[in-house]
Amino acid sequence: MSIAIKRIYAEPEEEDGFRVLVDGLWPRGISKQKARIDIWIKEIAPSSQLRKWFAHDPEKWDEFRDRYFKELGLKGDLVESVKSYARRGKVTLLFSATDEEHNNAAALRDFLDSPP
Repeated sequence: MSIAIKRIYAEPEEEDGFRVLVDGLWPRGISKQKARIDIWIKEIAPSSQLRKWFAHDPEKWDEFRDRYFKELGLKGDLVESVKSYARRGKVTLLFSATDEEHNNAAALRDFLDSPP
């Protein structure tokens, strides 16, 4: 499986493969045409409560990942759908956060790459 992550504000590229927006909220200031996503799976995003608690604070990263992984464990169908896209070719998980290391797409990629 080849899974990458990328800010939705970066230019779409052919090598992105299948582009999946994984944020619960539509990113500000970008049109659907400019975003060029293949699918938006907003239900796979962290819960609003978890997202607000995390507030993109790198010091909370490890705890955020643990809590998000627990949420993802309850979203098997959605996780499996992303894995099925990745089995067919490259998938790029799109996110809007400015922190390119500590965001839900990075955590989701880690979850998808971890052994079952």
